[in-house]
Amino acid sequence: MSLIVTMAHLRSIPGFSKTPGFCIPGARRFFAAHGLDFRAFVHDGIPASQLEATGDGLALALVAWAKESEAGNGR
Repeated sequence: MSLIVTMAHLRSIPGFSKTPGFCIPGARRFFAAHGLDFRAFVHDGIPASQLEATGDGLALALVAWAKESEAGNGR
């Protein structure tokens, strides 16, 4: 089963600002720049492979965080 990255991951990733999470306006711009559907992401998440395919450092960090979070949840 492939990993689905969700808004919960986006809002909880640590280490990039004083508070956890990436900003929503920046996420919207990222999705638009890469031809990805932000609304679908909000509702259903996105396969990690789609984020990895962008090659973007922040996207890769988000996927790594999602993997770490889900491993901690026993998934």
